Amino acid sequence: MKALLITHDSQLQAEIAAQGAARMPPVTLVAVRARLRDALERVLPDSPALVIVDASGLDESEAEQLVRLAKLYPAATFMLLTRDQQQNLLIRAMRAGVREVLQLPLVHSAFHDAINRIADAANAGKLCDGKVLAFISCKGGSGATFLSTNFAYALASLADKKVILIDLHGQFGDATLYVSDQKPAMTLSDVCSQIARIDGAFLDSCLVHVTPGFGILAAADDPSHAVDLKPEQMDIILRVARQHYDYVVLDVGRQIDAISLRALDNADAIYPVLQLALPDLRDGRRLLDIFRSLGYAIENTRLIVNRYEKGGRLRLQDVQASLGAEVMHTVPNDYVAVTDSVNQGVPVLQLSRASPVARSLAELVELVTARRVPETKGLLTRLFGRAEAEQ
Repeated sequence: MKALLITHDSQLQAEIAAQGAARMPPVTLVAVRARLRDALERVLPDSPALVIVDASGLDESEAEQLVRLAKLYPAATFMLLTRDQQQNLLIRAMRAGVREVLQLPLVHSAFHDAINRIADAANAGKLCDGKVLAFISCKGGSGATFLSTNFAYALASLADKKVILIDLHGQFGDATLYVSDQKPAMTLSDVCSQIARIDGAFLDSCLVHVTPGFGILAAADDPSHAVDLKPEQMDIILRVARQHYDYVVLDVGRQIDAISLRALDNADAIYPVLQLALPDLRDGRRLLDIFRSLGYAIENTRLIVNRYEKGGRLRLQDVQASLGAEVMHTVPNDYVAVTDSVNQGVPVLQLSRASPVARSLAELVELVTARRVPETKGLLTRLFGRAEAEQ
């Protein structure tokens, strides 16, 4: 964000320059003028996005100059910094279109909050209204991380959506390893420690980018950092993620704690992942009982059966009767394709796109996005028909 600063206080100038440079994207001072008259006489060739006016030494007679400056830069947002509550000046400033008034000495958190509001308003027309989809294991080893990461990749690749996956594993989260060989430069705990800076650009800079449309926010690499995360920080992260991504996929893991509960509270749909085995059914029933006690709508809880094989002793009807919820989707037991994908850290859709598990993920994308095409020329036919013809 390019800014024009009007002040004769060199210390304040240095302070604002430092705070602006610490943001992502930065607030860059493209010019500094000592007084309003200087700003009127030396007009910038390109209009700044932000004009910051130090009004601490401004008298009421100079208010008209502020009005004139606002007319020179009609697209800019004006921020007024003042040491005294000069009532008449503030009224004139508001009429001139000043949207933010901050008290001096400058409180850094208030300055960043104001910049966040300005950035949000500027991006209001470009913001998404993303859906939050949470994958959670009914039992350890159910394959929820494999499904969440590979589903997120498929969602971005097949449905042309902008997708972020957030790894919420409190200990030793490894979602990035399933689809990438990149080492995360920033993690969820790093974002939370700098939560005042968060906006769409900062969040994007913290991701492991698997494709241009799909990135992962890695879990805390040190388990001791996970205890520092606060539920209200999760609210902020998910709010920003919704605004800048079509889908926010959560790999919740298996733990139920304050952070995961806050994430689940924000979810539009929850996908408990289980296998057809009695321990999974037992833990799945406990998990769904917790969801019911929390008031989660049963229609938003959609079971996914992983490593499904027909003809087993336990049937899908048994799962639905035991858990009191419908099975939305089944993922076949495709050991070779899944093992190759996990061992290589390559999405299964990229590594073996004609495999049964890749087809199943494409079907899940159709179910979630409701992008069904009538008759036989559906998404699956278009995606995989050529691959079959080449074999």
